[in-house]
Amino acid sequence: MRIRFLSWAVAAMLAWPVPSHAADRLTVMLEWFVNPDHAPMIVAQQKGLFEAAGLDVELIPPADPSSVPRLVAARQADVGVHYQPNLYLDHAAGLPLVRFGTLVETPLNTVTVLADGPIKTLADLKGRKIGFSVSGFEDAMLKRMLAAEGVALDEVELVNVNFALTSSLLGGQVDATVGGFRNFELTQIRLAGGEARSFFPEEHGVPVYDELIFIAHKELSSDDRLGRFLRAVEEASIFLTNHPDEAWSLFFAAYPDLDDELNRQAFRDTLPRFAKRPAALDRGRYERFGAFLAESGLIDKAPAVEDLAVEIGG
Repeated sequence: MRIRFLSWAVAAMLAWPVPSHAADRLTVMLEWFVNPDHAPMIVAQQKGLFEAAGLDVELIPPADPSSVPRLVAARQADVGVHYQPNLYLDHAAGLPLVRFGTLVETPLNTVTVLADGPIKTLADLKGRKIGFSVSGFEDAMLKRMLAAEGVALDEVELVNVNFALTSSLLGGQVDATVGGFRNFELTQIRLAGGEARSFFPEEHGVPVYDELIFIAHKELSSDDRLGRFLRAVEEASIFLTNHPDEAWSLFFAAYPDLDDELNRQAFRDTLPRFAKRPAALDRGRYERFGAFLAESGLIDKAPAVEDLAVEIGG
């Protein structure tokens, strides 16, 4: 009788629901509206990789893209997607931010011209009009690229076209644009009936840099949520590399309104640029790029790498 009672008690205990621990919440402020640049995070959500890491991740497109570093610095978001060049400017402005991971590990920025136009080399831009959207880093980038071809920045005319890079180039208002992303603008121009080609900064004197990085408040750099977040992103990035078609389906299932020719091509063009080791920090790359920004006059002095970037444990 006693054995029968113990058996019943054990069975009852096994059948009783075990309380589950709530996942740790993590808010991620994107640098722009959702697009294929964010595919590793979308795939990590769709495959349950964040959930498996004990995270409840919320991806938030910003109302104002320029506000992302300030919101992260004010602890109104845990993580921000940001640009490596801008991180140095934020550091110089005193924002308590740190890079803890990489999303897109190559530059995307370009100088773009029409393929059938008169600009065959960067030297041909002398005396021409170049459209831009945002000044600052792009001015320094353009100056270095032109200098590599013997052209001074004051020998070109810079025209603020807001964010109408494609239409201003196709419409003939400018002879080239700076700031268009190679994984979007070339396709956008083709879909509008033109053909374009791009000059890449890393091939014309500008040190290689990470286009998109993950930032957090310095006080969060030891928060174990960040390591778990990066492990899930890494697993998703490897999945994207190994199974691009399935990853494509997961991405567009989550955002069916993006399933058009522009975003499908952008998805393909961005695949080889995602960081396969997002937690890894290339100190030499950060040192070289900081020196470039200091030489360009955008910051007074290149900061020590550890002052604005960390490599957290897995």
